[in-house]
Amino acid sequence: MSFLIDFATRRRNDSAYRDALAVLQGMSARDRADIGIKQGDFARIAREMSRR
Repeated sequence: MSFLIDFATRRRNDSAYRDALAVLQGMSARDRADIGIKQGDFARIAREMSRR
């Protein structure tokens, strides 16, 4: 649910953040488990990804 809230509430010009969230959401559960990402970390990781 937090994915949808973050995805919908970000400004339109923050497309890098939205793209990063979409990439994380698009990964399979197995892929996320392999690299140690939990769904609760999506917002933090997406912010880090969008800064690069």
